[in-house]
Amino acid sequence: MTGLPSLVIGIASSSAERRQLAQLLGGTESFLIVSSAHQARRFLDLVRRPALAPPPHPPASDGAPAEPSGRELAVDSDRRVLRWREREIGLTPLEHDLLVCLTGTPGQVWTYARLHRAVWGNDHLGRGSDMHSVVRRLRRKLGRLDAPATIHAVRGVGFRLTP
Repeated sequence: MTGLPSLVIGIASSSAERRQLAQLLGGTESFLIVSSAHQARRFLDLVRRPALAPPPHPPASDGAPAEPSGRELAVDSDRRVLRWREREIGLTPLEHDLLVCLTGTPGQVWTYARLHRAVWGNDHLGRGSDMHSVVRRLRRKLGRLDAPATIHAVRGVGFRLTP
């Protein structure tokens, strides 16, 4: 060992599982508990490249972070739900991770390869039917919430969320 402190990263999808994991890891020097592999990868990316990390919210005109208006589409990662106004709908882990990517940069096109790496954690793309299936389910859920946001396919490139 190099004498550097170790870090244990635990992944648990529900808050009850995260509390239980925190109790189990209580004797560990340092630990981080997240709700998805996507969050763990984002944390590790920030640790490796802190200077390149984007700000959590785009700055408002006065330089203060922009606050959600309550009328925005929101992804609650702790509960893994999609919220629009007063309505919520549950998300599967893949739906959640894909939607976190798209909502983090509305309007930006995410390539199939980039989404596959971020959501599935590997470079295997195959025919892309797995991704199209998740997008199809997300479009249905957005429709059930009557949310104005839509997921657009950019033919041969990838997807983007249009607010």
